[in-house]
Amino acid sequence: MGFIAPDFPDLDREEWKSKPRLDRIKPLAQHWAEHGFGTPYAVYLLYVIKLVGYVLGGIAIIALTPGLGSVGDFTTWWTEPVVYQKVVIWTLLYEVLGFGCGSMPLTLRFLPPVGAFLHWLRPGTIRLAPWPDKVPLTRGTTRTVVDVLLYLVVIASAAWLLFAPGSPDRVPAGHTVGLLDPTMMIPLLAGLVLIGLRDKTIFLAARGEQYALTVVVFFFPYIDMLIGWKLIMLALWWGAATSKLNHHFPYVVAVMISNSPLQRIRWFKRKFYRDYPNDLRPSGLAAFAAHTGTVIEYTVPLVLVLSDGGIVTTLALGLMVIFHLHILSTFPMGVPLEWNIFFIYSALFLFGANAEVSVFSLSSPLLGVILLVALVGIPALGNAKPHLVSFLPSMRYYAGNWATSFWCFRKGADGPGTGAENRLNDHIVKAGGTTRDQLAKLYDDDTAELMLAKAMAWRSLHSHGRALNGLLPRALDDVEAYDVREGEFTAGVILGWNFGEGHLHDESLLRAVQERCGFAPGELRVIMLESQPMQHQRQHYRIHDAATGLVEEGYVQVKDMIERQPWLDGPGSEIPVQVTGGPGRHDVADVTVAHD
Repeated sequence: MGFIAPDFPDLDREEWKSKPRLDRIKPLAQHWAEHGFGTPYAVYLLYVIKLVGYVLGGIAIIALTPGLGSVGDFTTWWTEPVVYQKVVIWTLLYEVLGFGCGSMPLTLRFLPPVGAFLHWLRPGTIRLAPWPDKVPLTRGTTRTVVDVLLYLVVIASAAWLLFAPGSPDRVPAGHTVGLLDPTMMIPLLAGLVLIGLRDKTIFLAARGEQYALTVVVFFFPYIDMLIGWKLIMLALWWGAATSKLNHHFPYVVAVMISNSPLQRIRWFKRKFYRDYPNDLRPSGLAAFAAHTGTVIEYTVPLVLVLSDGGIVTTLALGLMVIFHLHILSTFPMGVPLEWNIFFIYSALFLFGANAEVSVFSLSSPLLGVILLVALVGIPALGNAKPHLVSFLPSMRYYAGNWATSFWCFRKGADGPGTGAENRLNDHIVKAGGTTRDQLAKLYDDDTAELMLAKAMAWRSLHSHGRALNGLLPRALDDVEAYDVREGEFTAGVILGWNFGEGHLHDESLLRAVQERCGFAPGELRVIMLESQPMQHQRQHYRIHDAATGLVEEGYVQVKDMIERQPWLDGPGSEIPVQVTGGPGRHDVADVTVAHD
């Protein structure tokens, strides 16, 4: 790996390009197992600088709050409750501007390195309403001046709160600076709700299921507020742990360790696979590491909730700090780096500085109902019926069980960069070119295609990547006649942001793209794979043609996904399917999809 040059496997590029797709995936998947994405160190340095900016920038801005003290006095005022309030607001603002999750090169975002505000302040870009047929005034897929103004309301109201003084009428016992006036939260929450009903992408980018819910708790008395914050943190840990009780998570752990820039011992990385380089299914070590992490997320937060200080609390806090520092150090694709820093600060403030406040002292029935719905009801629905709820409010975080897709564009006759994918540049308003075009400007055509293929190898190393690869022959008459692109990165370019949310590149985005690009039959095919419901060991897939609609839908079994290599090598390499619908020539807007 170079400081500015990506690390690629040693292969003859012309020979590599001449091979069938899955044969091209194989050496890249094998290379990933030892080298990860091969990201230049300069990119990691940029992420470190960004992380330092998040921490020091937040401290500098919060220090301007009257009564707190200077930046140099941080150790004397970091436990003030108003500081926690402002850390929540700062993190929400940082995320909704696009500087947090889903930013920069590890998410294949290069020119520009962030989208979000560059996209959402631009009328004419695509927006996706969550319920356009049910909520008045949300139909359509084009961003208007009203949408831009609503987004500005969110930004401005968050900035206003960051610089607001604490209320002298809300000074908690034992503290010197008042809490924020609850009425000041109304513009931010109203703006998030309104823009979220018009564009779910922005609401998800703001991490509304976590930070907006935390802001709602600001309206309650101080002790109930602390308890509410603690319960939110407990639910996030437990929700993440519960989502990892599947066959997918060991794949995530192996891929994540392979990509860690701090883990340089290749033989150790190889131990996370059954028989490198021939069998890249996760090994017993990967499964052990995955299950150990799950146990930590269940047990240590429970200890924090039940303890009231002392050595037990200190040891538990130390374990959670190490746990999140480990995740942060691996630089996982999607880069939830600031999110992990927020968790560390939250653990220290809520369960360290306020260990004596018991969650069993909650006095507000209303807050209890709100938390029960948000922290239990919605995640339960999302895990049982994943097509209804985003994986974020479902608390199905870095667990390997996400909705995913492949977008397949027919190639052009004149080589790379001349196919149907170009219509995304010609007909869609957005902040930057396609990922391929961004890479071609930085490097060259061959390197751009190789880096995109390396990203596809990353997807193929996950369990669901095996299924998507196996479904390609069912979707395309000739796989080699198409440029197969990762749906997450395609949506990131078109929508301005993505953080692993497959519902942002499903039928709703395909309809919006087709309205603008008018692909002919066969020019664009999309394979969509839904998450696994908790109660079933299968995943629902749909294959759509942009012009003619549903081609096929059905189910793939999880056991058939996890038995195969990323390149589907060996006997029985075809992915068995249970077909439940299609072929059909229905308009995409009229397709009725059967779910569990």
